[in-house]
Amino acid sequence: MRFIADSMLGRLARWLRLLGYDTLYFPHIEDRVILRIAREDKRTLLTRDTRLVKVRGLQHFLLLEENNPFKQLKNVVETFKLRICNKDSEGGTVILSRCIICNALLHTVKRDGVKNAVPEYVYQTSDIFKKCTKCGKIYWKGTHPDKFRRKLSEIFHN
Repeated sequence: MRFIADSMLGRLARWLRLLGYDTLYFPHIEDRVILRIAREDKRTLLTRDTRLVKVRGLQHFLLLEENNPFKQLKNVVETFKLRICNKDSEGGTVILSRCIICNALLHTVKRDGVKNAVPEYVYQTSDIFKKCTKCGKIYWKGTHPDKFRRKLSEIFHN
């Protein structure tokens, strides 16, 4: 499933990207542009704007009433029955597989390829690195993935 989030849903967009879902987000975008992108790219519009969902011809959207991004995330996941997978072999979208900055897919890179691009301590203590195919941001397993998984557990089990 592919999404586009309106300018009021930046945190939700980041969390959907963390879950591995293709989610476009532009902090400053006109309504007519977001609607055009949603239609042309066959994306589901996520919005808090009640006027936006009244546009004639808009078919795939979810109007979110919650202010809390974690409640919004739970609503999106439950509404669209999204699967949250930890590995490719589970047959769904894989968490931590997209860049949270630009939405592009990440690919695994060899340790030697990031030597001068990450802090020395990270290079010495990490074995697996992923790099964004678009913006070049480098990711590694620090404390964030564990915190992310704990937060997911908190969101979906409370």
